[in-house]
Amino acid sequence: MKKTLLILLLAVPLVAMAQNVKIPKDANTFTYWQFEYGEKTDTSCIEVWLNDGVASIETPGIEGTPVQGYAPTHTYIDYPYDSITVSVSYPDSSYYYRTALSRSDIEWKVEGPAKERKYTCSINSNTLVFVMDETVKQNATPLPYYGLAKGVLRSFTRNGQLRIKLAKSTWINNAPMPGIGAMGRRVTPRELDRIMKERLVVTTRIFDHEQICWGKKNAHVDGGIRAIPADTVLHYAGGTLILKKVKLPRLPHHYQHFVEIHQQSNGDAYDRTGSLFIVTPGFFEGINQHPDSLPTFVGRDGQRYQGMISQTGYDAPLELVRFFTPFGVGHFNERMKGYGIDWRDETYYRQEITDLYHFNGDVVIGAWIGNYDGGGHIVTVDIKSYPNDYTIPEDNTEVSGLALPCFNTCNVLEMAGQNYGKLFATDSLTVIFKLYPETKSAKLRYISTGHGGWGEGDEFVPKQNTILIDEKPAFTHTPWRQDCGCYRDLNPVSGNFWNGLSSSDFSRSGWCPGTATQPVYFDLSPWADGEEHTLTVAIPQGKPVEGMFSHWAVSGTLIIEY
Repeated sequence: MKKTLLILLLAVPLVAMAQNVKIPKDANTFTYWQFEYGEKTDTSCIEVWLNDGVASIETPGIEGTPVQGYAPTHTYIDYPYDSITVSVSYPDSSYYYRTALSRSDIEWKVEGPAKERKYTCSINSNTLVFVMDETVKQNATPLPYYGLAKGVLRSFTRNGQLRIKLAKSTWINNAPMPGIGAMGRRVTPRELDRIMKERLVVTTRIFDHEQICWGKKNAHVDGGIRAIPADTVLHYAGGTLILKKVKLPRLPHHYQHFVEIHQQSNGDAYDRTGSLFIVTPGFFEGINQHPDSLPTFVGRDGQRYQGMISQTGYDAPLELVRFFTPFGVGHFNERMKGYGIDWRDETYYRQEITDLYHFNGDVVIGAWIGNYDGGGHIVTVDIKSYPNDYTIPEDNTEVSGLALPCFNTCNVLEMAGQNYGKLFATDSLTVIFKLYPETKSAKLRYISTGHGGWGEGDEFVPKQNTILIDEKPAFTHTPWRQDCGCYRDLNPVSGNFWNGLSSSDFSRSGWCPGTATQPVYFDLSPWADGEEHTLTVAIPQGKPVEGMFSHWAVSGTLIIEY
């Protein structure tokens, strides 16, 4: 059983509390078992120390090394005066709130004898049941925030599932009493909860209100990717692609990682393809020089396709998030007033990338939005990391695995001359992979969006993507979004039609204006035999019409765990 103590102690003068003085006093203790998923899976022990109805609660120090941003809380409970004071102290600041003990906004259903008085309420669609022993003169509960000052808590259940159960009570002589510590700035209960959670989150700012537009001078770095200056934004492809070398923190493997992107139009009115990706060393050469310097193949259509397939000595860019700007959100909001729609100020994309987070230290990250507008777009990008435990494991070795980019036809160097992914009209896309028998799991993280912006173009026609392994069909996926109408308030200058529809409402091949495309996963573990295998992507791409053509932006990353 994991030992966690919640200690309620005899009250001391406020001067002593502020100085965090420990004064020995006698106390009655109540020991509770706390359960996570029912009585058979106890996860922690809570001990409540109490005397004379006036108490102090201190969250004890955790066992082991705490994660960044952790701090224990201190709670002073004055039952006679019906108040709770909660404080938390960090090295640079302290906060506290004071509130009434009783929850006047809770409607209680009370029933049963005094020995097992049952209090039932509903909070946020959850049914909570507290069983109290009101025959004793003391008041003790490990959950004082709900009130219930009368009696000793015997059990607590949520939605019929046991959460806390009284195990025993004991009398302790000369118990040490920690004070409440420094009080600091007064905040509301919700503000303190927010502050404590935000302190635990590790945020790495990638781009801060950076402009992605057409017309900027291309940067150039002598010496390759290792020579890129840290924390400097570089512009390429006429300004439509920005790069930055950032230092990602090394964190315990129990963290979850998310990308957050904020985007506004800064003059561009159209829906555009965007991508956030890891810049591999080989691909940087094509960015820094010209796409034609990348490994290139010639399709059956006679066209050159640059840098799209990983091979020995070269990795395609590793795509983190594929996103699509809406029609002019932000810049055109004021002009489009009067349509009965409250236009949002920006688009916000948030996507988990934990399965890709096999990197730390210096990483070059790129962001691209294809456009030929002088104002373009403004983006802010963060990677936010959230702990799933308060401590750093003693064995803090990283999860053994890799994230290997296999292919990427999303032409982030479009404005520098990289071809579109229109090879599927005459060719399929094939890569070679090898998985060793000791592989624990292997999967292909696949992103696919179809483009061709006229009625019969592949943007508006569902097309089945087929994944073949060793030339045999293994998986199929038809990228298609039918919920685009949900994002109308992101598209102030979307085309509007006589029948009340907007062009942003139309269903599309794996995307909507103002959304991020969700990856799909294909299990490759059956091919973990140490042999080379081929993986082929085949799409029935539509034919061009009067100078217009369809194309597909597909990316595949092999995620391996050993």
